[in-house]
Amino acid sequence: MDPEKLMDSLSKELSVSLKAMAKAKTPEEKVQYSQVVKNLCDSLGVFLNLATEMMGYDADDDDI
Repeated sequence: MDPEKLMDSLSKELSVSLKAMAKAKTPEEKVQYSQVVKNLCDSLGVFLNLATEMMGYDADDDDI
C-alpha cells in the first residue's frame, strides 16, 4: 500500500477517534478511545520518523 494513503487513512481514523472520545460518557469508554488514539499516534509516528530519516538521505552519497 502507498505510504501516503496509509498516513492519510491513519490521520482520518485518528480524527474520528478523537471526536468519538470527546463524546464518550463513561471513564471506561474514554480509556478505550485513549488507547486507540495512542496506538494510532504510535503508528503514524513510525511513518513520520521514517520520513524524517529519509529527508537526510542523499542518493548521491552512495557513489563515494
